[in-house]
Amino acid sequence: MDEPSKYGVVVMDESTGQVRRFVEKPQTFVGNKINAGIYLLNPEVLDRIELRPTSIEKEVFPNIAKENKLYAMVLPGFWMDVGQPKDYIAGLHLYLDSLRKNHPEKLSEGPHIVGNVLVDESAQIGDDCLIGPDVSIGQGCVIEAGVRLSRCTIMKGVRVKKHACISGSIVGWHSTIGQWSRVENMTVLGEDVHLSDEVYSNGGVVLPHKEIKTSIVKPEIVL
Repeated sequence: MDEPSKYGVVVMDESTGQVRRFVEKPQTFVGNKINAGIYLLNPEVLDRIELRPTSIEKEVFPNIAKENKLYAMVLPGFWMDVGQPKDYIAGLHLYLDSLRKNHPEKLSEGPHIVGNVLVDESAQIGDDCLIGPDVSIGQGCVIEAGVRLSRCTIMKGVRVKKHACISGSIVGWHSTIGQWSRVENMTVLGEDVHLSDEVYSNGGVVLPHKEIKTSIVKPEIVL
């Protein structure tokens, strides 16, 4: 990890994997192994969790480490934090680039495709669309005619209506983008969000099960 200070650092014995301690967002260098949030626990660990809001990383694991019973395994390969929308989009770029190098047959091809694009086989793509680069289209999506997509994720069951444009954004499950609408600048639409026709979203973050009839002209959260 190049910037371990942004995460919880695990101080461990490199030869045995035994965890000595956790250091949350250290200001000075104590190690470059971070807690990636993947755990394999014995059932007995559940007995250590009290019936109240509890952080197992801050309260339970340190106590197990003090008893010399906590071990870690270093995961090989590449890891990236994609908890923020911009990081998710950056991660999508890296993932699709990896597919291009290692499994190019999984990527879509055609006159309407630009760069690396991943389209589920059940998705429907209309005429005169331009898709890519760095686009993922999920299961059962319907992309109508004349749509422009770039640097975005379109999740399962989404319908993008005619001549809409989506870039640098994430569209959640079973949402609808109205015709001639424009969605950009790291807009995030939750599940079952419906944008009316000719609506503009400039970095809006919309919670699930909403209908948006007016434009979101500046980045904001729509509750």
